[in-house]
Amino acid sequence: MSNQPQTPSQQINIELGEKEAEGIYSNLAIITHSPAEFVIDFTRILPGVPKARVQARVIMTPQHTKLLMNAIHDNIQKYEEKFGEIKIHGEESSNPFGFQIPTKEEKVH
Repeated sequence: MSNQPQTPSQQINIELGEKEAEGIYSNLAIITHSPAEFVIDFTRILPGVPKARVQARVIMTPQHTKLLMNAIHDNIQKYEEKFGEIKIHGEESSNPFGFQIPTKEEKVH
């Protein structure tokens, strides 16, 4: 094993298993954090089903979480440049289901 630092141009082979390639559908993410990590639980709420189950849990360092946020932001910008603005339907709604944008009060805490 070499002690040389990895260069940004180094190619990484990523394997995608059959099950993972199918993906999962999520319309609710619950995000918690500690000083050491962020935990993102992906679940889905379906009409008529009173119980939701976590479909996937992703645990990341704060640094990797911020890098992910930046990558998602960059991809949303590229998407909107190509396909137009993504509209958030019902932004004014009090519907507690689905991904939610924190209010100013929630951001302060």
